[in-house]
Amino acid sequence: MPGQRPFPGHLDPRLLRAFLAVAEELHFTRAAARLFVAQQSLSRDIRRLERELGAELFVRTTRQVTPTVDAERLLPYARRVLEAHDALLDAFARPGGEERPLLVDVNTPGLVSSRILDRARALAPDSELMARYETGLTGAAADLLAGRLDVSFGRFAGLDPSVRARLEQRLVRYEPMAVVLPEDHHLAALDAVPLAALSGETVYAGAGNPRTLEWTDLAHHLFEGRGIKLASPAPVAVGPEEFRRIMAKWRTPVLAVVEFPAMPGSVSRPLIDPVPLSPVSLVWRKGLVHPGIDALVRASTELASEEEWLLSPRNGWIPATDALIFMPRT
Repeated sequence: MPGQRPFPGHLDPRLLRAFLAVAEELHFTRAAARLFVAQQSLSRDIRRLERELGAELFVRTTRQVTPTVDAERLLPYARRVLEAHDALLDAFARPGGEERPLLVDVNTPGLVSSRILDRARALAPDSELMARYETGLTGAAADLLAGRLDVSFGRFAGLDPSVRARLEQRLVRYEPMAVVLPEDHHLAALDAVPLAALSGETVYAGAGNPRTLEWTDLAHHLFEGRGIKLASPAPVAVGPEEFRRIMAKWRTPVLAVVEFPAMPGSVSRPLIDPVPLSPVSLVWRKGLVHPGIDALVRASTELASEEEWLLSPRNGWIPATDALIFMPRT
């Protein structure tokens, strides 16, 4: 009908939780702390809810937050919807009220993701956070959306936009990148390898592996215009001994991160001039509620603060696609 406001066919419960927190706290900072999210993320969710409803919900000034008439009208509906949502989750909880385990893909032991998982387990000892070790956020994202996996880590900007729209993410680290070389490679004698020194080299970055498309895409951005060739698709070397054999046979440098575990017959050297960074995010399915996720978010926030994981070096580099998502606009 002319003039009729379109109403969305679906409202994400997360948006209603954001609204309820602000409506009850009447303060965005306190509401964000209550939800364990950044204030910027909370404001973004409120704006999205306002767009979807076609109504202004809060009048914000520097001193106070005041709910509008539409907010007062929405409040009882939001409470009933969230109560029903929580009741549904309780109905499918494990017998006796026991939480179901949370399945977390940490990629490889010893990486940033493993450290976050260890901290989260300490923060939530009553929750069962089970680790899975498989590489690639692209592959993990399919499992997340299908409900076969709960949480993963990786380069969020490298996912298809239609997939990103169905996932939540929290940036946890700008991770410096490295190159893994045969022990007797001419660049292995350097303490750090300038990117210019890789000009003319062919470097492996997972090409052909459908589970790690986001990593290969990162390599494309990094190698472009620097004379570095991307190695042709090849089967993935699984396990230290197979990695050693392939490295000895083909002698192809491998793009990695600085915390990549040591492999026999090879050395890892950080890349510099500029310092390429791999933005690592904690990623989970939208609408998934579990105490283990709260613990993972808190753990990543604590570690990022303690070890300055989100500080980019002066000469740091990330792809423009990632900067659009993560870097604040000035």
